[in-house]
Amino acid sequence: MRLLLAASILAGGCATLYAQTPAHTTASSTSAAAAARNALHSAKTATANPAQVERDDIGFTSSLPKGWQIVTSAPAQKSVVPYPAAVAPKKGDACIDVAMTARHGSSASVVVVLALPFECYGQRLAASDLADFGTGAAQGLKRSFAIMSQAQGTYSLGSHPVWIERADGTPQGWPETPYTFEIACTVLAKAAVCSMTMAADAASLREFENQPVVLEGERFDALVPAADAPVVPMLAAAKKPS
Repeated sequence: MRLLLAASILAGGCATLYAQTPAHTTASSTSAAAAARNALHSAKTATANPAQVERDDIGFTSSLPKGWQIVTSAPAQKSVVPYPAAVAPKKGDACIDVAMTARHGSSASVVVVLALPFECYGQRLAASDLADFGTGAAQGLKRSFAIMSQAQGTYSLGSHPVWIERADGTPQGWPETPYTFEIACTVLAKAAVCSMTMAADAASLREFENQPVVLEGERFDALVPAADAPVVPMLAAAKKPS
């Protein structure tokens, strides 16, 4: 169940990333570019609000530097429910909350933060679940992107364990558009939280990793300390002509 849940968390996050990414219009990707633009136009213009998450209810705070902007989705149409009291409360995967979507103002880079409150979900995840949780999340990523190489690791921020994966890849059908994907997931007392990025350049990846975070009152200068970032293996060298 946890593997499936994790996969659905990141699959949803990747859909958000994919929709917010400006397309490169080329002869080979015209239809894909149009689809991406339509998805992007369904969102409101990026706001001037600081790109930060302040979730006191679960004990999580993070903040991206100047140049990142919050992106908000267009409000969904409200449906009239004749008997509101009969509507079942959220549970399971429906409890996944998009805490923030942010886009870099000068690049195609995007950051998404997702939270899973345990009170809503109905059960807790423990530190021992992080590997399965993160591995399942990586499977969701592979549904939307062609992964060329990847690396995983674990580290700690104070008393909080973190599972991380970094991968190089491209959106399916857009081999000319390389990105670096990075996911960092941790378990708090009241929720599991995944921060993820689709970085179009090294500067955006560095800003994602260097964002300060507060985990249940513990303050850290960087989400991913430099010494803990996973090293993605180099792609196999091209064969030499015979």
